[in-house]
Amino acid sequence: MRLEQATKVLEPTPEMIRDHKLYREMGLTEEEYQQVIGHLGRLPNWTETGIYSVMWSEHCSYKNSKPLLRRFPTEGPRVLQGPGEGAGVIDIGDGQAVVFKIESHNHPSAIEPFQGAATGVGGIIRDVFSMGARPVALLNSLRFGELSSPRVRYLLERVVAGIAHYGNSIGIPTVGGEVAFDARYEGNPLVNAMCVGILPHEHLQKGVAKGVGNPVIYVGASTGRDGIHGATFASEELSEESEEKRPSVQVGDPFMEKLLLEACMELVEMGILIGIQDMGAAGLTCSSSEMAAKGGCGMELDLDRVPQREADMTPYEIMLSESQERMLLVVEKGREEEVKRVFDKWGLNSAVIGRVTDDGRLRLRHRGEWVADIPVKTLVDDAPVYVREAREPEYYRSFADFDASAELENVDPQDAVKRVLASPTVASKKWIYRQYDHMVRTSTAVRPGSDAAVIVLRGTEKALAMCTDANGRYVYLDPEQGGAIAVAEAARNVVCSGAEPIGITDCLNFGNPEKPEIYWQMSRAIDGMSAACRALNTPVIGGNVSLYNESNGQAVLPTPVVGMVGLIEKREHITTQAFKEDGHVIYLVGETFNELGGSELQKVVTGRIAGRPPRIDLEKEKRVQDFTLSAIRKGWVASAHDLSEGGLAVALAESCISGNRGAQVEIHTTLSATTFLFSESQSRVLLSVSEEHASALASLADEYGVPLQCIGRVGGEQLRVKVNDVQAMNVPVADLTALWEGAIPCAMNASSTN
Repeated sequence: MRLEQATKVLEPTPEMIRDHKLYREMGLTEEEYQQVIGHLGRLPNWTETGIYSVMWSEHCSYKNSKPLLRRFPTEGPRVLQGPGEGAGVIDIGDGQAVVFKIESHNHPSAIEPFQGAATGVGGIIRDVFSMGARPVALLNSLRFGELSSPRVRYLLERVVAGIAHYGNSIGIPTVGGEVAFDARYEGNPLVNAMCVGILPHEHLQKGVAKGVGNPVIYVGASTGRDGIHGATFASEELSEESEEKRPSVQVGDPFMEKLLLEACMELVEMGILIGIQDMGAAGLTCSSSEMAAKGGCGMELDLDRVPQREADMTPYEIMLSESQERMLLVVEKGREEEVKRVFDKWGLNSAVIGRVTDDGRLRLRHRGEWVADIPVKTLVDDAPVYVREAREPEYYRSFADFDASAELENVDPQDAVKRVLASPTVASKKWIYRQYDHMVRTSTAVRPGSDAAVIVLRGTEKALAMCTDANGRYVYLDPEQGGAIAVAEAARNVVCSGAEPIGITDCLNFGNPEKPEIYWQMSRAIDGMSAACRALNTPVIGGNVSLYNESNGQAVLPTPVVGMVGLIEKREHITTQAFKEDGHVIYLVGETFNELGGSELQKVVTGRIAGRPPRIDLEKEKRVQDFTLSAIRKGWVASAHDLSEGGLAVALAESCISGNRGAQVEIHTTLSATTFLFSESQSRVLLSVSEEHASALASLADEYGVPLQCIGRVGGEQLRVKVNDVQAMNVPVADLTALWEGAIPCAMNASSTN
């Protein structure tokens, strides 16, 4: 069969593509282009070259990361669906399952922050309801440069506005997240969005095409020219030319997505779907080829039947468009009218655009001519895979013997706690999350601002705790330790909320993997994350890799983000970080060491990070988490708070601020006051309990082999801290609150006063 060019005048011939190396503009290397020729047995035309280029991009094929991702533990007794589908699925008992995933929209947000962030939210929502789940919560993980930069303030303002616009409009609460600031994210912010959904087991769907002759149905918004080559764009470093790629950023419509969600949920209830997949990255190309590959079949599409909102679209444009709010369905032959009735009711497009075949090929017809004929397996299963060179960076060796405490020993603790609380990374994120509707659907039990968000499951006593966590500084200084800490801290956060950690989704944000030092960071970080997941019984059920996060040759801090979900068996176990009553006894769980490398104190005092980060013993971490959760389930714990950035000083301050009450603390230690209060040693939790439970708590700690130190009591209006009988802090909680809550608003207001 001879393939003709669909647009003979506008599109270059296969010979022009080869001779002028136009495939390079699409992101294919010389070697990859030769592989394409080998797969086809001829020169590819323009449409076929585009299809291979997006499917073989890092964003779609994971060609630089797939060998590393295989190290993750992905199975467990609760796992119903691991990596490979729109989202992962974990059993939570009683015939219910939780569905969740996190993904990035970094590059689009760097050049068009509002729509980049908004469409990132829209895409992750579709990933969840394509599994048959109703979305119940949204979270995010954000990274920006320093707020002293007008450009950074603009990016933060517009990204937050985009997230709020989409989530608020579609009616899904944004219940949690985390934000950090560092100069290394100046030119390349990170915008990661997470969605959590619930489904009964019998509603679980997959993105698969099966049954020869079954119709392939396009539903949702019409296709335009927006987002073409977005997947390739996300697989390149940002540069001065990136501004010219603004058309790669799509425009989302949350109101249409709400209609699409409800229509798809209705089809799920009807039980007629064979397969369903979001048209996300690479649009119709990715959804059609992946669904066919997973079903071990082929697919024929008639592109003239694709709903289009612009005239004279070429096959290349139709297949590579990343217009939003679109899905691809496969149902049994003869049920097309049932699908049409549902989508007509919701005022949405539905069109039969093709059929499932048995020949394993993706064939495209346009204006009566065949314009593409590709073996599906070569797009999905046979995409190139690279094992890159990994090399330990020079900076890593130079930090080996660096003593971070030497330059921080003489810092006054009272001055330090004020400076750290006013640091945007530690400060209250209320300026951000007050823009999100976190109470819509009225299932939110713990709002943003505590260790983890909690939503209740209606009709049951259960609840879900969820959070996102990452620390790029730690991963930069020691990728393996930093990767393990990211998982452990996320688990600790949900434990402090009263939940058993049950699984993670991750978004691996790194620089250019073709640079040996970056590949080394990524490899070591995945090793650390994998070890922590095994130790804490939290399998990786899906996620996203976002590479090439560089601008002007400068990579972001290596930032593997962990989205963690935990199960609360009884609502009475829900716990927050706020001190509850005067007279409650305060305990520090875990050990404190001289570990200030990569700490928030180091950053605010010296303006840099250096040395080694805290080390983590995963066996100790598991014991601390099990002890904490056991104490919570026994009903002894009034408040629980993970110790992370800023150490004990910040944990105490945040528990005081959240509870609007003071604390009187006395510590005896061989460490200096500054080191003990601001060390970021891992596997530590701050608990408060009533006097009647104090002795039982101590006995439980002995049973678990966990260090437990009584350090004070809740009460008063001041945070008073003595270390070795010397007053280290004596600050009104009201003053701490003003510093903590005012830092980001003050920084953002600088844009209106400059």
